[in-house]
Amino acid sequence: MAAEDQPEPDKPAGTDEEGTAVAKLFGEWDITNIEYDDPSTERYLTITPVAHTMGRHASKQFQKSEVSIVERLINRLMQTEENTGKKQKTMQITRDAFEAIHDRTDENPVQVLVTAVENAAPREETVRLKYGGISVPKAVDVAPQRRVDQALKFIAEGVHSSAFKTTTDAAEALADQLIGASNYDVQTYAINQKEEKERVAAAAR
Repeated sequence: MAAEDQPEPDKPAGTDEEGTAVAKLFGEWDITNIEYDDPSTERYLTITPVAHTMGRHASKQFQKSEVSIVERLINRLMQTEENTGKKQKTMQITRDAFEAIHDRTDENPVQVLVTAVENAAPREETVRLKYGGISVPKAVDVAPQRRVDQALKFIAEGVHSSAFKTTTDAAEALADQLIGASNYDVQTYAINQKEEKERVAAAAR
């Protein structure tokens, strides 16, 4: 067999086209070709292959947007009385949820998460202004960083309400929330909360 007819050897797992090693989230999910539909929140949706930085960012004030959006989701899921501090357990829930998302949609779960956060991020909300002795609601635009914070909050609350004291597994509840939000399903808690916040703001313009 001529040299040019010999098949090329398979690239080792976890390498790119040039054979360079590529780190993957949880050792499975590619983070290199993530698409962003919302340019305003893109810089605040950091994607890294590290899901647990062990608090290295804690000493940097106002640097939370440099932390992976996956780790920020994990940290948000821990902010309940039952799960405070249980990061390894929450990481396993997230890993299982990502596998469920891939099985159900055949898509990269990291892309599903990014799309879900973009869709669940409210663009308007209300503040209270005091005139004399009365409070008047006023619609304001939401800053991009707060939009991401609010989206993660809605997703975490939706998971907690679906899984706490029910037969629904936490990983399945997380997968349902992320898939529903990525598809902009108004029955999903995160999208429902976003729509409600924007509806109230529209009435206060």
